[in-house]
Amino acid sequence: MKVIAFKRELQGTGASRRLRISGQTPGIVYGGVEAPIMVSLDHNALYHALKKEVFHSSILDLEIDGVTQQVLLRDFQVHAFKQLVLHADFQRVHADQAIQMKVALHFANAEVSPAVKLHAATISHVLNEVQVSCLPGKLPEFITVDLSSIDVGHSIHLADLVLPEGVTVIAHGKNQTVATALVPAGHVSAEAAAPAADAAAAAPAAKKGKK
Repeated sequence: MKVIAFKRELQGTGASRRLRISGQTPGIVYGGVEAPIMVSLDHNALYHALKKEVFHSSILDLEIDGVTQQVLLRDFQVHAFKQLVLHADFQRVHADQAIQMKVALHFANAEVSPAVKLHAATISHVLNEVQVSCLPGKLPEFITVDLSSIDVGHSIHLADLVLPEGVTVIAHGKNQTVATALVPAGHVSAEAAAPAADAAAAAPAAKKGKK
């Protein structure tokens, strides 16, 4: 994604307030061997970009006064109750240096899993994102979690994830649970209900046979 920004010279609370009144959002670009640069961005464009998942987990082409550099969105602040982006932080990246980034998890195929098809279980998403390490060019937009084989009482853990080539999960030694399948309290699965239904149907026939 491409982002347009402009250098700004004035700093401080007053200068930032005037920027926001004029429809701009103050920001900063830092990292690498270059000095940090104070920038301003069009507020509406930034506000709508922040609604897109890809904006948070992709290498961005940030153009500042005609010069483009690759960056990551590292942080942003929004107003407590107004639809207003107060500030944005971007970090420069280099193609040959690994980065660490949070990447969203996309859950797929729950409807064909034994847990859902046979037991009407509820699959709980314990994690919605994971921290990964990779070169900038390998950064995935998201990681897919395949739920097609999950059954009741089973879980999917970080070690079970199928990761893109060159991407590793930073787990800090913990094989955290990603998703788990549980049958809601009081619910009878289809497999358990079938024998009970057969027994109920056979009961009247047995009574007739005794007469």
